[in-house]
Formats: sequence, C-alpha cells, structure tokens
Amino acid sequence: KKSHNIKAAFSNYNIVEIANYNDENVKKLLSNSGIIRNKLKIHAIIFNAKKIITLQSEYGSFNKWLIHHRSLSLEGWVKLFKTNFKFTGKEITKEFLLSTGFIEGAHVDYCPIYKITHLNNHFEF
Repeated sequence: KKSHNIKAAFSNYNIVEIANYNDENVKKLLSNSGIIRNKLKIHAIIFNAKKIITLQSEYGSFNKWLIHHRSLSLEGWVKLFKTNFKFTGKEITKEFLLSTGFIEGAHVDYCPIYKITHLNNHFEF
C-alpha cells in the first residue's frame, strides 16, 4: 500500500541522491505519514545506498560485486550481506537473490526474468 509513497519519498530510488541525504532529509522522512517512519531503517537505507556506491566504485557495478560472489551458498550470502549492509537478514537476502536470479527457485524457464538471468548469467544493476 505504501510502495508509491516510499518510492516518491526516497527520490524514486535514485541511489546517489539517497546516499547524499542529510539530517534535513531524515527529518522530512520521519514526518512523512505515507511511509514507515522508523529512524533506524531510514538511516539503514542511507547507509546501504552509500555502501552500494562504494561497491560500484570498487567492482565497476553492484552487479559485478554480486557476480564476484555468485558461488556462495545462501548462508554465505546472508553473512556477506549482514557484513556489508544494515537490516538485511536471511529472508530479505534470500528474496533479493531469488528475485534477481542469483539463486534458483523463483523463476520458471518460461519467465522473462529467467531468460534474462540465464542467458546473460546475471541481472543488470
């Protein structure tokens, strides 16, 4: 129900803009009744955006960072995400990896995402 509001509140998911949020942005988000106003989660979103930018800089893209770790087990992925990001437990990590095709199980062979991830061996980020 809140997805439209969240997208608008977080700069249409522009990672560079989110990474540059300051105290004024946080204050505005905390007063936005259209989103979940959890201070820790808002700070985690900003932290995670900064981390992704760092990974993009180090690896050329977030996708290349993911590919670099492609051989990990689910437990390895969860540990990697918990080490690098905030508010990324087992279920969030698993759902992200399933939806992007980095682990099997979410897409059948006639699904367009299956074709993207298996033909190109990755999903572009």
